[in-house]
Amino acid sequence: MTQEEHDLIVGRFFEALAWLKESRQIRGIKTFTDRYGINRRSLRRLQVTPGTNDFKAAWLTYLVRDFGINAAWLLTGEGRMHD
Repeated sequence: MTQEEHDLIVGRFFEALAWLKESRQIRGIKTFTDRYGINRRSLRRLQVTPGTNDFKAAWLTYLVRDFGINAAWLLTGEGRMHD
């Protein structure tokens, strides 16, 4: 995976989190990080600097499994974010 592809996936991850907040499925980043035991500072750092190595693939799994986010969209940007 190229750095550009990585950064695009990270961008879609944060886009999905924003949508989850807008649709009131989560209250915000803290809700997500607390639920999954993610270091909130690492997540914020990643949001500001997508090229860091802080991103974990498991975070995508949480979005797909627990919130119905489209895996193909997360990975490729194709299709709709959610059903």
